[in-house]
Amino acid sequence: MLLLAKLTVAGALLVAAVQVTFSAPGHTPKIKTRWYYVVRATQGGKPVAARLTAQIVDPIGGSHPLTFGTTAKAITNWPFKGTFRDFVIWPASSRGVPLKLRIVVRAGGVRKVLSYTVTPHG
Repeated sequence: MLLLAKLTVAGALLVAAVQVTFSAPGHTPKIKTRWYYVVRATQGGKPVAARLTAQIVDPIGGSHPLTFGTTAKAITNWPFKGTFRDFVIWPASSRGVPLKLRIVVRAGGVRKVLSYTVTPHG
């Protein structure tokens, strides 16, 4: 009987896990145009309050925060609920350089890190 109770609690914890997804139109964005992306955070299929940090990691390991839209505000510990949408305008200097877009989402005491490789062209 005690074993059954432990399994039920463990099953409930698995159902309540935070899911984070990232979507973008591809791994080869065109420079000097808006490249839209979406980050979603859900728990049990429902939107969850979370905080987002978005960075570009260059080939030598340096990280640079993304800015929100055309503003100068860095996307660092940015609050959102459920869905976050934004875009990146890749500069001409990034043409042909393999970069990583690192997305860090914190929600419900959980930290999820997603990495998306891009090589701007055009």
